[in-house]
Amino acid sequence: MPFNFPIFLTWLRIVLIPLMIAVFYVPEAWLPDISRNLAAALIFIVAGSTDWLDGYLARRWNETSAFGAFLDPVADKLMVAAALILLVQMDRVDAILATIIIGREITISALREWMAQIGQHKSTAVSMIGKVKTMAQMLAIPLLLYHEPFGGMNIQLVGTWLIYIAAVLTLWSMIYYMRMAWPHLTSQDENR
Repeated sequence: MPFNFPIFLTWLRIVLIPLMIAVFYVPEAWLPDISRNLAAALIFIVAGSTDWLDGYLARRWNETSAFGAFLDPVADKLMVAAALILLVQMDRVDAILATIIIGREITISALREWMAQIGQHKSTAVSMIGKVKTMAQMLAIPLLLYHEPFGGMNIQLVGTWLIYIAAVLTLWSMIYYMRMAWPHLTSQDENR
């Protein structure tokens, strides 16, 4: 297992997940609700920033590796899934939206793995729809974690709209990836 600074940042993202969750289990006497919300949102933002930074540094310093390419999306999916489950528990996100987003991530990860095994990984390369979906959910989640009004803006409402947009784009991108993979899926069935 290679170890370099970009991989360290990916591991840091994974380590920040339980910290983000633990913030909500600290006694209220130690950390009032508004501080919990702010701390969780900031932890998510820091973790999300490492996602961009680790890839940028790995490419810039020529420290890309197969292990880093594997670990990075795993860390992303763990971070998003943990945050969504936490938000469902706090009744800030509907369970159906979280299920759509998490279910898509599992489905597309499995599809990408299978496509790579048959030598067709380019058929499920990240699309622009997937990038916009990721951006919408990465904006929505910290807003929903923060939850408090800010500068006269209803942060919860903005975050809710963004998570709905992310859910729609999630379905759209899943359909896109499935359509790209469909010829390979059907040809494999015919070869059995």
